[in-house]
Amino acid sequence: QVQLVEAGGGLVQAGGSLRLSCAASGSIFSISTMGWYRQAPGKQREVVATITSGGSTNYADSVKGRFTISRDNAKNTVYLQMGSLKAEDTAVYYCNARGIVLGQFYTDWGQGTQVTVSS
Repeated sequence: QVQLVEAGGGLVQAGGSLRLSCAASGSIFSISTMGWYRQAPGKQREVVATITSGGSTNYADSVKGRFTISRDNAKNTVYLQMGSLKAEDTAVYYCNARGIVLGQFYTDWGQGTQVTVSS
């Protein structure tokens, strides 16, 4: 339904910043919510932040005040601006899109991008 391509991961020192981007293509008109999730080694995937088509946002408590999710509808792209990074933010970050096409719910994932924060 939707194809997602992430970019912007890398290695950064604690206290630094990174910006992730996720470009969507395909049935973009059907997207209701986009978000960022992350998965650290040995841990379950967890939600980081989400943004609806109307612009409403939600954040995990662990990133509130440090991360900002935004979207550029003209570019079909969602961003995650990450600041004051900590070692515990190290994970593979995945972009997610969900919506409804022909009455069927769907959820699609990007390939993931590694974020490593050195302490």
